[in-house]
Amino acid sequence: MYYTAKVQLTSIVDTQNGTKEKKSTEMYLVEALSVTEAEAKVIKDFEGETLDFEVKAVTNSKIIKIID
Repeated sequence: MYYTAKVQLTSIVDTQNGTKEKKSTEMYLVEALSVTEAEAKVIKDFEGETLDFEVKAVTNSKIIKIID
């Protein structure tokens, strides 16, 4: 099954007045057997990254198959 994972990223941006947090949201397609496994795969993929991240949601995807 495929799941979509919504991940919020937080980075520090230098501005003229100092530093500021910048938040952005990205969507990922994950192949997994359950929501829990999909979330774990996303967390593992982000290990070692310098950005702060939070998995906001994981939902079933309507995608049935990826054709190469």
